[in-house]
Amino acid sequence: MAIGLINNTLLKAASSSDYPTTNALIPLNIFDKAAFDIHVPILYAFRAPMPSNEVLKDGLSKALVHYPHLAGRYVTDDQGSTCITLNNAGIRVIETYVPTTLAEQLPFTPASDLGKLLPPLDGVEELLQIQLNRYACGGVVIGLTAHHRVTDGQSITFFTIAWASLVRGLDIKTLPYHDRDAVCVPRSPPKVEFDHSSIEFRKSNTSNNSNASSIANLVVHLSADFMTKLKAQVCQGNQRFSTFECLLSHMWKKITQARGLAPDEYTQELLSESHAHIAKAIHEAVAKVDNEYFRSFIDFGELSKGKEEELMATAPEIGDSLYPNLEVDSWLSFHFHDLDFGGGWPCTFLPPDLPVEGLLIFVPSCKEKGAVDVFLALLHEHVELFKQIYHSLN
Repeated sequence: MAIGLINNTLLKAASSSDYPTTNALIPLNIFDKAAFDIHVPILYAFRAPMPSNEVLKDGLSKALVHYPHLAGRYVTDDQGSTCITLNNAGIRVIETYVPTTLAEQLPFTPASDLGKLLPPLDGVEELLQIQLNRYACGGVVIGLTAHHRVTDGQSITFFTIAWASLVRGLDIKTLPYHDRDAVCVPRSPPKVEFDHSSIEFRKSNTSNNSNASSIANLVVHLSADFMTKLKAQVCQGNQRFSTFECLLSHMWKKITQARGLAPDEYTQELLSESHAHIAKAIHEAVAKVDNEYFRSFIDFGELSKGKEEELMATAPEIGDSLYPNLEVDSWLSFHFHDLDFGGGWPCTFLPPDLPVEGLLIFVPSCKEKGAVDVFLALLHEHVELFKQIYHSLN
């Protein structure tokens, strides 16, 4: 892919009385520490017309006033804890020109060569980077990377929607809440009731596998009509399940079938059960992560202060296989259809590559409202059977 660099600079938050005036230090809380310690890349593609880069950057600078953490930097305080300093050091903004039309490169898939549309991931001190890739047709692909311990998928979606609103001259509908301490108030005395040191964290860096080349990324598009029929199939009688529970019951069965697990594997029993039975099991498991569980986790964080070097998140390593299990991230509540810079919502959204077998991400589809795109990672040896299963299904 030919691409030309136009500009590479730091962009700071606009001057405003709303921006913090001191280099305040914001310690990472226990929820932050349990997240991936990585920069996460995502892509949004917008067809023309799109505002000029100067207008986009002006709106971006205004949005950072309300999201000062993104323009800060990581530092270590006197106790050795990682903090965010609200110093308005700025975000990285890269501008490029792509001498083809966007239509020539769509659709983007996990197999597309899109690395040049994204900011670099290695050796990055900025907590947020934005790359504006302007195509000959006037369309724009926004490549974004953000550090996962500063912002997750939900909050970065709210940020991009706020940015788009300001570009259009509108007010921000949902202002962010930044008080990390307020959501982590421990009980007195702290009371840890679950084994968080083994659930959310681990003692050492252990891995089931280390072969990223054996993993393939796929995307499955489930139409709005299919989702309606799936919910009707799962929610029978008086039983009611969320979209997430219905979708996971379906995907769990299909992936189990494609993996070809041994008959004595516990997960293999799924193939003989109904969608409603599986959705009920998922619902009950989700319900166990309740207020008491979160209170215990917050108390664990309080007792772990000063021991950060002992906390290693249980997030899987690149090349790991979760076989026979799955790990699922739901982005179903993300409001992609509200992300409008003036020419409509994104025509394509692409989350990061999934480097771990058994990872799934559920995303609202940009193709139609009510549809869902499922991004998943499987071993190469299971891909063809999985495709056959879905070809026969759809």
